[in-house]
Amino acid sequence: MMTGTGFVLRTLILLCSVSAGTCNTFAFTEEPSERAGKGDGYCSRILRAQGPRKEGFNEFRLRVEGDPESYHPGSTYRVTLVASSSAYFRGFILIALREGREGGQDDDYAGRFQIIDEDDTQFMTNCPPAVTESTPRRRTSIHVFWTAPPSGSGCVTLKASIVQKRIIYFQDEGSLTKHMCERESQYGDSTERPLLDCCACGTAKYRVTYYGNWSEKIHPKDYPRRANHWSAIIGASHSKNYVLWEYGGYSSDGVKQVAELGSPVKMEEEIRQKGDEVLTVIKMKAQWPAWQPLSVRAAPSAEFSVDRTRHLMSFLTMMGPSPDWNVGLSAEDLCTKECGWVQRVVQDLIPWDAGTDSGVSYESPNKLTQAPEKIRPLTSLDHPQGPFYDPEGGAITPVARVVVERIARKGEQCNIVPDNVDDIVADIAQEEKEEDDTPETCIYSNWSPWSACSSATCEKGKRMRQRMLKAQLDLSVPCPHTQDFEPCMGPGCSDEGEGPGLTWEMSIIWNTIIDNCKQGSMRMMYFFLRPRLTPLPPSLPDPSSCLVTEWGEWDACSATCGLGMKRRERMVKMPPADGSICSAEVLEVEKCMMPECHTIPCMLTPWSDWSDCSVTCGKGLRTRQRTLKSPVELGECTEDLEQVEKCMLPECPTDCLLTDWTEWSDCNKSCGKGHMIRNRVVKLEPQFGGDPCPETVQRKKCKVRKCSRGQGSPEEKKRQHPGLALSRTPLHCLKYRKLELGNKTVSNSLTPPLCPP
Repeated sequence: MMTGTGFVLRTLILLCSVSAGTCNTFAFTEEPSERAGKGDGYCSRILRAQGPRKEGFNEFRLRVEGDPESYHPGSTYRVTLVASSSAYFRGFILIALREGREGGQDDDYAGRFQIIDEDDTQFMTNCPPAVTESTPRRRTSIHVFWTAPPSGSGCVTLKASIVQKRIIYFQDEGSLTKHMCERESQYGDSTERPLLDCCACGTAKYRVTYYGNWSEKIHPKDYPRRANHWSAIIGASHSKNYVLWEYGGYSSDGVKQVAELGSPVKMEEEIRQKGDEVLTVIKMKAQWPAWQPLSVRAAPSAEFSVDRTRHLMSFLTMMGPSPDWNVGLSAEDLCTKECGWVQRVVQDLIPWDAGTDSGVSYESPNKLTQAPEKIRPLTSLDHPQGPFYDPEGGAITPVARVVVERIARKGEQCNIVPDNVDDIVADIAQEEKEEDDTPETCIYSNWSPWSACSSATCEKGKRMRQRMLKAQLDLSVPCPHTQDFEPCMGPGCSDEGEGPGLTWEMSIIWNTIIDNCKQGSMRMMYFFLRPRLTPLPPSLPDPSSCLVTEWGEWDACSATCGLGMKRRERMVKMPPADGSICSAEVLEVEKCMMPECHTIPCMLTPWSDWSDCSVTCGKGLRTRQRTLKSPVELGECTEDLEQVEKCMLPECPTDCLLTDWTEWSDCNKSCGKGHMIRNRVVKLEPQFGGDPCPETVQRKKCKVRKCSRGQGSPEEKKRQHPGLALSRTPLHCLKYRKLELGNKTVSNSLTPPLCPP
């Protein structure tokens, strides 16, 4: 440090070596407009633009959500074409080409686009694989979905053309092209073994978020509309000596319960029994139904920690209803070869078979596998009745996506070079977070703003802030720290003794020395800290300067309550003339404060014993409860007070089931004694001790008439034997009707209607 009259000069010299290529010049070839037709090979992507192509200065950007460097075959990505804050465009064309292809043939195109807003985008009439605008109007962004091609397609290039005005267009600039290669499949026959040893130092804290994409729209075949759900997620951060599940292995009892019943209880018991092999148990709530828009239901998430010994993360959840199908991660390694901690992991997930049930569809009856089978990923060729069946053997569209993000690093780190701005922000936020040693039984409000300083001069004073005690859950534990003090000085004063009103500014001067491109170039950066009133030294011309756009709008705060972060971006309009990387900041991050989070630690009783199963046989439910030790602030406690899980008792007896009786058949004799029959059929045989099947055939006697011994009809026999009429008349009717007794007739008018005439 050097002191002088009225200012202090602090100098830091930074030497930067730049490759010998800094002296190369760039020649931009202007393509004539007549090449913008079919000869371009890109489905005539230049529409209504008659002038030469512009470089664009990166005013427009083609972005794939998440900025992936590779793609998963069959996965769907959100693609955005966006203009900088000061720019706009009227028309566009978006295509996806296989690497090295020009678009002259149908198989040159890779994947397929899906329209999100038909009022804004549509497929081209003369080039169906391409997307263009629906109406030529001013716009600053468009969004479409792109589904990656099947496995074996190689690298893909997404390209965009922009029409800003009738004579101005942009095409294939660096920011209008996105190159991605196929990611190696993670669904092999066995789980890839992680690094055996981790060299990272300290610990890292992560947040895992689960996005379920299993919906009727994406997987329509036999989709279970009423009962679809994800079971409660269970997992852990653990060492290499413990495996929760893995491809090619066999399911433990805990995995079997998750896969068949959706219950995480046994799995959690197995995890906790591993002791020091486990650092954090990961748990998330079940999701009913399986899919809802994020605007309706936030994606479930949980936080966990890792260290040098326990640097792997695994979890699983059941896809319900299903025979024994789960999704999850197995032994995801969060330690890098550079002795650091992975910043972000994004994985698309497909279902896997736990090998304990042989069902082939979502709602197949229970069919236990006779001999346990190895855990394996489902494929589209498993069974024609399966919901993912594809006779061509294409990749199964992922049913979920998991995002693992590092949110903090603690302790001394081996690799102290931050990955990016997000790393810096996360680490600073963690360092600035106040250590709160207040007991969990004390519930406070937020701190009030700081009061004014007690000193109005440059003498040291104090300022104060307060908070209120909202609840004391345990009266035996005191609740301190309702006031906080810190030293302060009056306005315009400095606590470094350099006098009131003196402010400082930093100035940067670049000086570049070029050695005829033989040994490269040397760039020297000077940092000056000086009083703001002191004139700046003359700056030397800097060939590495670049031109940037205005800042865009701030993104929404990353938190919905409490402290979060927000960010905004700008783009490089003109890169440095010497070909170096632009040093201007293109990303800005700052803290944001949202309303107070209404969550408090809950003082809870232990869980009760599980209730009896809700049924006496078959599948049912059982519950257990716990209660708050204190009813204070009951509405703010977010912990579950009741848990429900499936239970299985012996199968219910099934009685024999029969059809209705048929009609009686005709008598099998035309005269004399005979019989008639009727029958019924067994629809369901008795099972598990049910009632046996009763008779299925019944028979009864029948008598049509007496068989005659001689010839002649019954009428003839009546005339020959008139006394027969008397014998066929009921006795109780004899005194009320005409009686035929030989040649005599007796009349009576009181013949009742019930007697035969």
